[in-house]
Amino acid sequence: MTKEEAKKRIEKLKAEVEHHRYLYHVLDRSEISDAALDSLKHELYKLEQEYPEFITSDSPTQRVGGEALKEFRKVFHEKPMLSIEDVFEPKELEAWEERIKKLLPHEKFDYYAEVKMDGLAVALVYENGIFNVGSTRGDGKIGEDVTQNLKTIEAIPLRLNKPPEKEIENFLKKYGEAVDRKIFLSKIKNLFEKIEIRGECFMDKNVFEKLNREQKKKGEPPFANPRNAAAGSIRQLNSKITASRKLDFFGYALITDLGQKTHEAAHEILKLLGVKVNPENRYAKNLAEVEEFHKYLEKIRGKLNYWMDGEIVVVNRNDIFDKLGVVGKTPRGMIAYKFPPEQATTKVLEVVWQVGRTGAITPVAVMDPVFVAGTTVTHSTLHNLDEIERLGVKIGDTVIIEKAGDVIPKVVQVLPNLRTGKEKKITPPEFCPMCETKLVRRPGEVAIYCPNQKCFAQTLRQTSHFVSKRAFNIDGLGHKILERFLEEGLIRDAADLYELEAGDVLPLERFAEKSAANLIEAIIKSKKISLGRLIYALGIRHVGEETAVDLANYFGSLEKLQNATLPDLEKVPNVGGVMAKSIIEWFHDKSNKNFLERLLKNVLVTKPVATKKIWQGLKFVLTGTLENLTRDAAKEKIQMLGGDVTSSVSKETNFVVTGSDPGSKYDKAKRLGVKTLDEKEFLEMLKKAE
Repeated sequence: MTKEEAKKRIEKLKAEVEHHRYLYHVLDRSEISDAALDSLKHELYKLEQEYPEFITSDSPTQRVGGEALKEFRKVFHEKPMLSIEDVFEPKELEAWEERIKKLLPHEKFDYYAEVKMDGLAVALVYENGIFNVGSTRGDGKIGEDVTQNLKTIEAIPLRLNKPPEKEIENFLKKYGEAVDRKIFLSKIKNLFEKIEIRGECFMDKNVFEKLNREQKKKGEPPFANPRNAAAGSIRQLNSKITASRKLDFFGYALITDLGQKTHEAAHEILKLLGVKVNPENRYAKNLAEVEEFHKYLEKIRGKLNYWMDGEIVVVNRNDIFDKLGVVGKTPRGMIAYKFPPEQATTKVLEVVWQVGRTGAITPVAVMDPVFVAGTTVTHSTLHNLDEIERLGVKIGDTVIIEKAGDVIPKVVQVLPNLRTGKEKKITPPEFCPMCETKLVRRPGEVAIYCPNQKCFAQTLRQTSHFVSKRAFNIDGLGHKILERFLEEGLIRDAADLYELEAGDVLPLERFAEKSAANLIEAIIKSKKISLGRLIYALGIRHVGEETAVDLANYFGSLEKLQNATLPDLEKVPNVGGVMAKSIIEWFHDKSNKNFLERLLKNVLVTKPVATKKIWQGLKFVLTGTLENLTRDAAKEKIQMLGGDVTSSVSKETNFVVTGSDPGSKYDKAKRLGVKTLDEKEFLEMLKKAE
């Protein structure tokens, strides 16, 4: 990127971020997700760091929030309430530490790690120990006086606690080196001076869900997230409404000097004063312990009764923190280490067209690398031409991509305000990018197809699908090895895999005797397969994993399925006319018949075990890691009993089965009132059913 291009990009990013910030902070509504907005701000921040000459006072990175509402008296913050830079991955956290160590190379750094709450930051000022003024962050310098509303929150003390001598003595025994003893003793016993404390007001999950149910009953729109709900509650002109919302509070900063030398000591002093602090917060002697805490929070986040999106990492020693100073509106000695977002923004660099196992040509966006949902993403499916038209996406566009868990990343929104005029329309190819056969578009379908069944790309995709985990599950047979097998002529298709011997594989580069033997053993091990898995492995167009199980259970044998008529197939639940026609076409195709005949010479197909369909109509979602059985095994057991397994939680879901580290699906289940089962409860339920 040239300097001039960087300047233009910065200006466009500033305008786009400010637009969305105004919608969110002033009008209390959103057009894009918090994660997407964070991603735009992150890109802007990094560009400004690279080109500091383009930093201006009106940049969104140089301010903290919106202006104070006219309905509230304005409050001047004696010490500005600053913003915090976000990082999303370990290498960014390490880069932050490298920067601050360069500034103070002779200092030893340790840290204090706090839960990053999803609420509203407030400042509390106490005079002679009595709560006097409470205010919002506002623009960082001037906030809104919301004292009466904050007084309704029981977690906020109206009078600071004067700790008894015994408590002071115990504190000094433990943290004496982390405080100036003289200052501490003179101030903690009297509390005469003005004391400022800062913290986070938040709404717990149960209260949030109840509030949204009430909003729905009244015909009013629900709150999008708990931060909006907390902010809306604090900024009520009627404090009775705030009181009814049952907000909570955690203190996280002691602004007044009570002798504290470390951030950890400040938290302990807050507890002495009777201020509630998050019990999960902890001291971290190095970055490794910070990372360990991050992983711990990711694991427990679904079980906490409040929302949080990462951790705040603070240089523990106050003298070092002060020496590091502030850059723009951000303290150098503090960083927000957020969980990987499920949405992020990036640029579409080009579009490539991939040939799928059914011959469908799929457009795939090649993008600037972006970290989202725990991985770096460079490609995203655009599905088909209709989806490209619906999104209005062009090559060169800035887009929002989404990746939830193991789901393939997809483009969900285009940001046209960031266009430069150099963007290019996406045009489909006329010929197959692999075999150069003229492409066709079938009546009633949105996809374009390569009609050449011997197209190398189709064969490779079909074979990759055949050996995949949910099909024949042949361990060690990856895409690259299959590509070599096809290129060398060792196989024509998946059926030939069962004719291979170790001696066939051994001559290939990178195959030693042991690895060749292991691969052949894995192929032999896969010879016994259930009917449902076999049907799925065949790669019949429109037939997914669940439909394959339904077909297996309904017909009971491959022979009956092969001879099924259109009316027979349409009697199967969830099988419509288009799918039924596709199944018949597959089994009547000469090359497919030949493939199946060769395959069945080496493969033993087990018939479905007759079971009572006592879970018929029940919908399950699996999330987290199960200890006693794999996710696939749990899925098969549910399907054998007639239940359906879906990937997302909705009001129609009956049970969400949670293993360790359940993530956002657990949160959504709680929000929708869907019953959750831990692994023990699920296994007991299975035992009763089987």
